Amino acid sequence: MQVKTILLSSTIFLGALFSSHSFADNSARVAATSALGSVVGTALGKEMGGNTGALIGSAVGGAGGAAVASKRQDRSSAAIGGGLGGAGGYAAGKQVGGTTGGYIGSALGAAGGSALGNKISQDNRYENSRNNGYRKGHYRGHKYNARGYRR
Repeated sequence: MQVKTILLSSTIFLGALFSSHSFADNSARVAATSALGSVVGTALGKEMGGNTGALIGSAVGGAGGAAVASKRQDRSSAAIGGGLGGAGGYAAGKQVGGTTGGYIGSALGAAGGSALGNKISQDNRYENSRNNGYRKGHYRGHKYNARGYRR
């Protein structure tokens, strides 16, 4: 029980540290809060429902942490990545290292998944903003159609 108390207090401390630091990179902040949310969700889920509860708690905690820390445009992708990474990391870590391995795997999986989802969403938004002008025909003007003929 003392290990769980130390683990929970350290996650709360690190959560306060990362959320109050305003100069952190966006992907680092999303990864850190998703990892902390996943560990807390795993601990709470394990107390409430055993191993299945821990698996569900790691997914919900990772998704919640990623959604809180990310921008509005990137929230869905980061939450999906954090949830899937947290659940997958918990399952793999539990097989390799038992309960402690499950906690560590949950944190690492949620951090990686949320950072990846956040980055993919940012890249997609950048690509869509670059292609908008060509799709809408602003470069040809309103007098010409897509093949260059006058309307």
